[in-house]
Amino acid sequence: MKTTTTLLAGAALALGLAGGAMAQDEPLQVGFVYVGSIGDLGWTYEHDQGRLAVEEYFGDAVETTYVENVPEGADAERVMTQMALSGADLIFTTSFGYMEPTNNVAARFPDVMFEHATGYLRNSPNVSTYAARFYEGRAVMGHIAGNMTESNIIGYIGSYPIPEVIRGINSAYLHAAEVNPDVEFRVIWAYTWFDPAVEAEAAQALIDQGADVILQHTDSTAPMTVLAEAGAIGFGQASDMGQFAPTPRVSSIIDNWAPYYIERVQAVMDGTWESSDVWGGIDSGMVEIGEISDAIPEEVRASAQALADSIEDGSYHPFTGPINRQDGSVWLAEGETADDGTLLGMDFYVEGMTGDVPN
Repeated sequence: MKTTTTLLAGAALALGLAGGAMAQDEPLQVGFVYVGSIGDLGWTYEHDQGRLAVEEYFGDAVETTYVENVPEGADAERVMTQMALSGADLIFTTSFGYMEPTNNVAARFPDVMFEHATGYLRNSPNVSTYAARFYEGRAVMGHIAGNMTESNIIGYIGSYPIPEVIRGINSAYLHAAEVNPDVEFRVIWAYTWFDPAVEAEAAQALIDQGADVILQHTDSTAPMTVLAEAGAIGFGQASDMGQFAPTPRVSSIIDNWAPYYIERVQAVMDGTWESSDVWGGIDSGMVEIGEISDAIPEEVRASAQALADSIEDGSYHPFTGPINRQDGSVWLAEGETADDGTLLGMDFYVEGMTGDVPN
């Protein structure tokens, strides 16, 4: 198998797929567009682990390419266009801000299949979306955080105020407050997915505000270094970040993209690929809970595992009423669970959260 990190110049268009299984005399060309570095040990790292799993599974039947550190915007559209012109049959675009570029380029290359991570637009029949129910993992992390905080102040480093991130904050808060009604969440918005300096500054600012437990929805390990120096604890984001265990990293949310990537590559090979929306969670293995450190008391480890198990087997939904919106109005009645449409568009905090959701 050949793997390359640069794009070939002036190659032919992708082979058509609509008429049945594609010919196997040439390797399937699969491209990946990354918002960060494959060495971030977080979000992009895990997507690249999925790419490597595709290589291992299919051998010489597949050739993969990737471009890392691609800004969300015009640069992304340029990179995707070049991938399509270079012969890509399937392109995975792995950040929310690639949504419009993905759909724009897909419209110009109808014979190339596009898979967009964490978005919701499918303007062409050759576009699919896929995402993970990260809020399920946030529930487990929030449960641990609420049990472990001594200051009752939990910090949260948010990337951008989009529904995916707001869902995670609400889920973590609800499950922290469930075990510790005195808990307070303080959110700092980094307005970046990956910037170690900015993330470290945010972590320090939260510690200065009294937070002794910090969650993050940003991709670098920089907050872990700050937490270690301060004696605070935190959680691996997107990847295990196990090199920081047993503290400050006491557990993690792990994004496991490999099975989905293998499945979708196989579908293109078989000629069975269809446009779809996939939202996988703990039950599908797309969201994994990293090993809970023995720095956490045994009873908290057990209750956190029980929570994860109940989410996995479907007996519990992290957004189960009664839950009010931040302004006190009823959102979910007793026993009612949130519908996916509301979750996918979530732009509000739940009752008990302080501060406003940025516009």
